[in-house]
Amino acid sequence: MQGEMTHERPLQELPCLNETLEGSMLSLSQKSKRKKRQYFGEGLDTESTPQELIQQWSPPHKQQMVCKGKENEENVFVLARRPRKRREVNGLSWDNLPDELLLGILAHLPLQDLLRMSRVCKRWHRLALDESLWQSVDLVGKAQLDQALGQVLTAGVLGLRCPRTCLGEPRFTHTRPLRVQHMDLSSCIVATPVIEDILSRCRLLENISLEGLELSDRILQSLSQNTGLVRLNLCGCSGFSPDSLGEMLKSCTRLGELNLSWCDFGADHVKAAVGNFPPSITQLNLSGYRQNLTMEDLTDLAERCPNLVNLDLSDSVLITTSSFPILQQLKSLRHLALSRCYQFHPAALADFEKFPELQTLEVYGLVQDTDLPILCKALPHLQINTRPFSGVARPTEAALRNRTMWGMACRLVFRP
Repeated sequence: MQGEMTHERPLQELPCLNETLEGSMLSLSQKSKRKKRQYFGEGLDTESTPQELIQQWSPPHKQQMVCKGKENEENVFVLARRPRKRREVNGLSWDNLPDELLLGILAHLPLQDLLRMSRVCKRWHRLALDESLWQSVDLVGKAQLDQALGQVLTAGVLGLRCPRTCLGEPRFTHTRPLRVQHMDLSSCIVATPVIEDILSRCRLLENISLEGLELSDRILQSLSQNTGLVRLNLCGCSGFSPDSLGEMLKSCTRLGELNLSWCDFGADHVKAAVGNFPPSITQLNLSGYRQNLTMEDLTDLAERCPNLVNLDLSDSVLITTSSFPILQQLKSLRHLALSRCYQFHPAALADFEKFPELQTLEVYGLVQDTDLPILCKALPHLQINTRPFSGVARPTEAALRNRTMWGMACRLVFRP
């Protein structure tokens, strides 16, 4: 009996039960953290991963936090239940579907659901960010765009619509050119260097609206690199010199629609624009220049742009009735706006019967409402004062108020 007692250890030398539990739970917690880091850290391209979009614009995962007992106060750990393996129907499962079929399914998801699907696994993450799904994005309603703007543009977006949005630093992670071709940044709250950074990476632009923004010579130099530009809206813009304006117009030889209305222009800006208009322009808004647009400028305009179909010269007080012979040289002219051109006498407007191809005439401010029926009767082939707002080069006409961009609907739409 005494020999057996010699093999037993004293009670005070036994390891504490609490220390054993604490050590085991700590090791489990460290192992689970290592596994989690290994799982989420490998195979993901963090450079092109829109983490801000995924975290902020998609619903968060639900996790159950378990922490019982004083021994776990400093070691919080998560209990995660492994999902049950679903039964395969006819030998098929999501893992067996080819990428092409999964992309076809993901193409029908809205923006938030697509971002949520990207959190399922590494394969779905890669497919959810495939360029084919990010052809066009509408972010109207997103009040603030910072890093997410750069992440969306680098995801391969061809069309981006985010007017009236506050734009911060996009924080691009590479210097490769962007694929964007259509972009609406109208009336955004944005610093000029941010626009410079974005446009310096663009070479494929076809349609762009920068309405109401403070620009710079560097921005116009970047626009001149987009030789395929077709529509350009600079309505109400400022901050650039006449020389940079002329060089930009000289480079954009495919320009078809141009809106330069109500810019912060002097007479030198107007002459630089008129003297460098490409002959490809068919729709032009040159309104709002009061005494800076002269009859000489109108003569040069008719010579450089003989194929004009839509011309807006509103608020040009130096344009007189002697412009009729000049306007008659424009054989393709269908829509003409002379609103508030006060040198036109209302009786002289009857001479527009000599323009048989003309379809619409805007003369707001020149004809009183009581005299308008008389003018309409004298010019039965014309629709008079039917377009109070110009739609030249604008992404969305004011009368439509829809969410299209130059007639194109965006596939991914942000829903606040």
